[in-house]
Amino acid sequence: MRIGLFGGSFDPIHLGHLLAASQAQEVLCLDRVLFVVAARPPHKVPVAPAEARYEMTLLAVAEDPRFTVSRLELDRPGPSYTVDTLREARRLFPQDELFFITGADAYRDVLTWKEGERLPEYATLVAVARPGYPLEEAPLPVVPLFVPEVGISSTEIRRRLKEGRSVRYWVPRAVEVYIEKHGLYR
Repeated sequence: MRIGLFGGSFDPIHLGHLLAASQAQEVLCLDRVLFVVAARPPHKVPVAPAEARYEMTLLAVAEDPRFTVSRLELDRPGPSYTVDTLREARRLFPQDELFFITGADAYRDVLTWKEGERLPEYATLVAVARPGYPLEEAPLPVVPLFVPEVGISSTEIRRRLKEGRSVRYWVPRAVEVYIEKHGLYR
């Protein structure tokens, strides 16, 4: 099988993430895409608790059989290092072809990640192209993934929510309801 591991803080997950996952599944002929919610990302501090981000991601992908959500990083103590996640994924899926999918903005710093230079040993690296982050200067071999630009970011969603503005059509409806119910990002 060909499995995509889509890593991120998903704080919150939004339609841009889902579009990127769908594009990756189609372009890379993936049998499935596992959303790997970063429990404790070492390079940033999430706003929402890890379990809330996991639950929102579950809600976001519930209606798409190509997508599942993994607890690989949530159930492991300590920081969420990608190399540890990919080692564990390789152990769990020894016969499968693995693809690690992340944004080009995160990918540009891959060599600053714990054992970042070793990531290609465990999975093919895929970077979702984003304006302002040229992949020609990629620090490691990477498969570029071009996704229609939608101009949605988790940062902007959090800002809108803090200002009391709507995020309808920015996130799946179930995620919007979850955010409202739990008072996140206010």
